[in-house]
Amino acid sequence: MTSKNVVFKKICKDKSVGVYMGKRDFVDRVDSVEPVDGVVIVDPEALQGRKVFVTLSCIFRYGRDDMDVMGIAFRRELYLSTRQVYPPLQDRDRSIHTRIQAKLLRKLGDNAFPFFFEFPNNLPCSVALQPAPHDVGKQCAVEFEICAFSAESQDAKVHKRSSVKLMLRKVQYAPESEGTAPSVETTRDFVMSDKPLHVQASLDKEVYYHGEPIKVQVSVTNSSSKNVKNVILSVDQISNVVLYSNDNYIKSVDIEETGDSVTSGATLQKVYKLLPLLANNRERRGIALDGKLKHEDTNLASSSIVRDGVLKEVLGIMVSYRVMVKLIIGGMMGSSEVGLELPFKLMHPKPDTVRESEVEEELVFQEFKRSYLKGMVDDEEEGNVSGGDDRAPKEK
Repeated sequence: MTSKNVVFKKICKDKSVGVYMGKRDFVDRVDSVEPVDGVVIVDPEALQGRKVFVTLSCIFRYGRDDMDVMGIAFRRELYLSTRQVYPPLQDRDRSIHTRIQAKLLRKLGDNAFPFFFEFPNNLPCSVALQPAPHDVGKQCAVEFEICAFSAESQDAKVHKRSSVKLMLRKVQYAPESEGTAPSVETTRDFVMSDKPLHVQASLDKEVYYHGEPIKVQVSVTNSSSKNVKNVILSVDQISNVVLYSNDNYIKSVDIEETGDSVTSGATLQKVYKLLPLLANNRERRGIALDGKLKHEDTNLASSSIVRDGVLKEVLGIMVSYRVMVKLIIGGMMGSSEVGLELPFKLMHPKPDTVRESEVEEELVFQEFKRSYLKGMVDDEEEGNVSGGDDRAPKEK
């Protein structure tokens, strides 16, 4: 059995440093996170005696980098770790390598050196709030970045031509164990009506995958003297920006006005289908997305699952979903509403895994640019350098 393993590569402008990585998405399993591993290739002649460092950083942005007000930048560094990779601090051949690192080291030769980072267990996942079509620059987001650079020392000034940055994503998959399917009911009494209106709504499961229809079972028993004029269903995305403002943004990412009515003394039993998709919400500001903005491989943000004991205040942007069922009740003095809320999770399924012993992988190298996806225009942060002043990363 043979498969192709795409290796993403990126070389800085002065050709002194290049980075090779086997993937750009890293899975958060709640109790542990996949480590970040890769290989740096160096050109000793281009380095001219400089050292090579690699940093892994997590940054929370709540505005563009050029929106500094009175010296206050609209960004916060949640995490930064630095490794010196050249000259190596340990023998390259004696250190432990991941499978992809071992393949790359054999292929790239003596001027290739591995790097390895482990995520702390209290960092958020990659989330970005979608800008409006006319907005430019970086918007509110939690971002992860690998930066390789050459300099005289770790604290020396970093020149853009001698550095290369790669955006990564930290993602979560749906849990293997299913929770209880959501179900809720309510009874509403009305003035001048001897009997009530009873409504029950339920989902067939707790976790839905991106692109999967959501089935909503609605049961209405209208024993009252009122008439139900319409049944409206929606999928709401709730984004809680917990880090700096604790703001809540509620956006309906799918809505259906059914036009169904339930007259006095009648009943309704029906299954409705909703389908929340980014494709139907691309022009709307503030929709939360998984990771990078305006790219074809991005989707609506997955539900956030938080490890017990982790403070939510440090998690940047928390995302949750709910189905809202609203009944519009007619009356002489105007309409009223009866509403029910069904929380659920929207996530990616865990990919099928194949035992490594059964797979012989062929390495396929690709430039680390998402512009290769369906002709998308390359963003500045996906180039060799990103905006902002030159500066040296500091160990924390």
